Amino acid sequence: MSENANLAALAAADVSVWLDDLSRERITSGNLKDVMEHSGVVGVTTNPSIFQAALSHGDSYAAQVADLAEAGKSVDEAVFAITTQDVRDACDVFRPIYDSTGGKDGRVSIEVDPRLAHQEAPTVEQAKALYAAVGRPNVMIKIPATVEGLPAITAVIAEGISVNVTLIFSLERYRAVMNAYLEGLEQAQAAGIDLATIRSVASFFVSRVDTEIDKRLEAIGTPEAKALEGKAAVANARLAYQAFEEVFSTPRWASLQAAGGNRQRPLWASTGVKNPAYSDTMYVTDLVAADTVNTMPEKTLQATIDHGAIAGDAVTGHYADAAAVLDAIAALGISYDEVTSLLEKEGVEKFEASWSDLLTDLQAALDSAT
Repeated sequence: MSENANLAALAAADVSVWLDDLSRERITSGNLKDVMEHSGVVGVTTNPSIFQAALSHGDSYAAQVADLAEAGKSVDEAVFAITTQDVRDACDVFRPIYDSTGGKDGRVSIEVDPRLAHQEAPTVEQAKALYAAVGRPNVMIKIPATVEGLPAITAVIAEGISVNVTLIFSLERYRAVMNAYLEGLEQAQAAGIDLATIRSVASFFVSRVDTEIDKRLEAIGTPEAKALEGKAAVANARLAYQAFEEVFSTPRWASLQAAGGNRQRPLWASTGVKNPAYSDTMYVTDLVAADTVNTMPEKTLQATIDHGAIAGDAVTGHYADAAAVLDAIAALGISYDEVTSLLEKEGVEKFEASWSDLLTDLQAALDSAT
């Protein structure tokens, strides 16, 4: 339980706070355990950019890199070994939360190689390999919500592996993600797997939507356009929650729930505010809703602790308002489909670029260690 009133209020509103960061230094210094025990953090998410940043700072990985170099490991084998060790150790830190919440929280996410984002079969293969290598029940495998990722999500869920679906920007794709999850549960049930052991979150990205749409609103420059700045991302996320409520109240879901299935929780990702003119906690305070996860970078977590006033559910009474915001943006000639497609493409490319930098840096470290 958090010692901070704001984080305690989030927990009371059934919002799980996960930290969007991980490094070996956080683990070995005791910082990760400290934020779990004192800052209400009940899970961890990682991505290629986070690992690239972690490995580029400090010497926490030097001993393992030297061992890997001596063993003649390739750079791909080395990065697999390093990242799965960090996630395994983080899973051990969060195991008490996992046990006390029946698997709902205490989760640590690790992403498949971003170069596989548009390849179904290799994504499934690597998801299984990551799950086996971490070897902890509280790991979640991150799979991007590309068109090719959807059947991979179904296949991995069908194996009984918990999945964090990432890089979701559009409502249409989010509905496809929920369908992929339900198909995976149906296949797991048919295979005799206990559905209660499977968990999933759907990472719906927030701040990047405002960044892109605000840029277009600013270019239009009219008073009507200016009035809509900073409103698209929250509106989009609120409508995603409406879709979540719809899908997880259907007869199809009721049947899976009766068999032990767990709802795939919406996870608000990219919650660090990019525009300094906006409240630095807006993607926390404005998206409070039951059965959600908010994965926060450290800066957002600290801002929430300091001044993130939580006033209960900020989502379910705002569906009409949210739809009106997106309609008004569309009326100005800004294409929602174009924006969300661009953001997905850029999201994959950013993770690929981070992964490429990571491999380059690690290859240099391996070379210098031999």
